[in-house]
Parts: sequence; structure tokens; C-alpha cells
Amino acid sequence: MSEFPEVLRSVAGKRISSVRDALFALESTQIDEQGAGYLVALYTSSKQLDVRKQILKLLYDFDLQALDGFFALAYRKERYLDMKIYALRGLARRSEEKQLQQLLEGFRQTLAKRQHSTPYNYQEYELLRGRNALPYLVERYGYACLRDTLEQVNQQYEAMPEAFKGHFTVDENGTLITLREPGASSAMIRQFFASKDVQI
Repeated sequence: MSEFPEVLRSVAGKRISSVRDALFALESTQIDEQGAGYLVALYTSSKQLDVRKQILKLLYDFDLQALDGFFALAYRKERYLDMKIYALRGLARRSEEKQLQQLLEGFRQTLAKRQHSTPYNYQEYELLRGRNALPYLVERYGYACLRDTLEQVNQQYEAMPEAFKGHFTVDENGTLITLREPGASSAMIRQFFASKDVQI
């Protein structure tokens, strides 16, 4: 097992580029109880979305004592629904179905509002449908509240115009996989808005 990077043990006074490089190169095999504690400290102090997301993805499959309160805190803190689901993945390892059900009731209400406030938010739907997100949770736990949430995500996704579907997907490791050339995706979306007389 490689040693936990020194630069992540205390990020005070360190260049953010060095911290970011070490974080995004970090493997789960390098994380122990102490390392998880360092990552939790980095998460709570970070204002950078990609840093917090990476930490959630690194930690969500660990059963370490240092993480017992972390995922509940992360679930409350995050505004983006995909990041809430990553926090929920960690929380599900240490929670009963009833606790998840209560959280997901509020989640589904927010999700329903998103359909009206940001009707073409295809990126968020694809992240929620990713193999490391709701489908993973449904497959692993099988709870009705998780199935209902995934079903709602899929219904709202299907309700979008075709121009916003099938641009990318997410694999079981949380890696984005593009399904179309970036130029083709942009052209489809531009064409959709042009047909509606909307300037983008």
C-alpha cells in the first residue's frame, strides 16, 4: 500500500494545485482511518466543488469510524443532487431504510422542482443515473425509496427533448464517458434552442 500523500495531511499554506494533484491521484488503497480524517478536514474547509466531489467519491465505500458523522454533514451541506447522492451512498452503509426514506422524500421534492426551474438540466440527470449513483444504490440495497427516486429521475429525464439525451454516461467508478463528439452535442443543443428562437 502506498503511503498517504504528505500534502493532504495538512493543506494549510500549500498550493492548491499541489493539493488538487495529490487528491486526484489518490487511490482508495492509500486511505486508512487517519487518511480519511485528513480528507474529511479537507472537505469541510474546501469551497471547491470538484475537490468536495472527489473526496465524497473516494470515501463513500469505506466503513471507518472517522466517517460516522461525515456523510450526514455532507448530505446537508451539498446543494447539487448528484453530490447529495454520493453522500447518501456513504450514509446508506450506516443507516436504516427509514432514515434514507425520510431524506429521499425531501430529495424527490427538490428533484420535482428542478424539472420546472431547470427543465434541460441533462447533466444532473445523467450523474444521478450514473452506475455509481442511484442505480448502484438500488442494486445494492433494493429499498423502495431508492427505486422510487430512480424512477422519478428516469421519468424526468425521459420528459426532456431528445436534444438533451445521450451525450454522456457515468461508469461504476464515477468516470464520465462521452457518448457523442463534443461538437455534435453542442450542435444538437444549439439547434434545439434555435428552433425555439432562444439565443444561447
